[in-house]
Amino acid sequence: MAKKSPRQSKQTEEEDKPQLVRLQKLLASAGYGSRRSCEEYVTMGRVSVNGKTVTDLATKIDPKTQKIRCDGELVKPELKQYFLVNKPAGYLCTNSDPTGRKRVVDLVPQNGPRLFTVGRLDEHSVGLILVTNDGEMAQRLAHPRYQVLRKYRVQVAGIPSPEVLKQLQDGVHFADGLFRCVGVKRVRTRGKSTVLEIALQQGQNREIRRLLAKVGHKVQTLERVVFGPLKLGKLAQGKCRTLRNVELKELRDLIASNPATPSKGKRNKKKFTPSGKRTPGKRTSAKRTSAKQTTPQKTKTPSRKRKR
Repeated sequence: MAKKSPRQSKQTEEEDKPQLVRLQKLLASAGYGSRRSCEEYVTMGRVSVNGKTVTDLATKIDPKTQKIRCDGELVKPELKQYFLVNKPAGYLCTNSDPTGRKRVVDLVPQNGPRLFTVGRLDEHSVGLILVTNDGEMAQRLAHPRYQVLRKYRVQVAGIPSPEVLKQLQDGVHFADGLFRCVGVKRVRTRGKSTVLEIALQQGQNREIRRLLAKVGHKVQTLERVVFGPLKLGKLAQGKCRTLRNVELKELRDLIASNPATPSKGKRNKKKFTPSGKRTPGKRTSAKRTSAKQTTPQKTKTPSRKRKR
């Protein structure tokens, strides 16, 4: 019998080791929601491991040998599902509504896993939205730091001037920050209205509607047509389809290629602000002016003493 090489032996040892994961990550992968909401389940004491309640977010477990329960229900890894939905107007991107209004998740097949939307479209907006039970992917795609490209077809009142389109790209200040479009172009005009194609890289609450209202062009209709690598295409409103393998791979590649590191622009600017090595010209000029002011005082004082 042939002996295993050191590399093969090491690989076998690694495969035999228990694959430990954090509780919140397991819950998210099992379809209990985003990573953040699953963290709340843990800290609230709703999760137990082998019958013992665990509230420490640093806890790691082995799903193969340990029994994890959330609200008393045994947590089982679920098969990931991904649906592309063409949301109609009047549907909500929520899993529960006290008034019983229509939900986007009702448009996809209900065959077991708890599904939820990735991000949101407001009640009156239509178009592409992703529905899944993959909490890990949902959190990353929806988070503003990941800057997933979104494109919208928007009909507005009036005919925006080139200056207005430029203003939308430069940005408009609101109480909750600076909103800007990464791309705006006029598609066509319809009587006294205009159809625009607008691109964003982070979805703030009702961002496009607020931006256009600020520059004097009320939104009449708003449709999302692109989300990252996904395109709405000819899918009818109210219909859904499962993601193709190539689309799913493109989504995963998009997440892997974007580490979402925080911007350090502000810190770099602070380093250039003080007048030191970064601005030698101003400092030297300041020294020269101060020297000119102090020199006459020193020369006048001894001259007066000599006269006296």
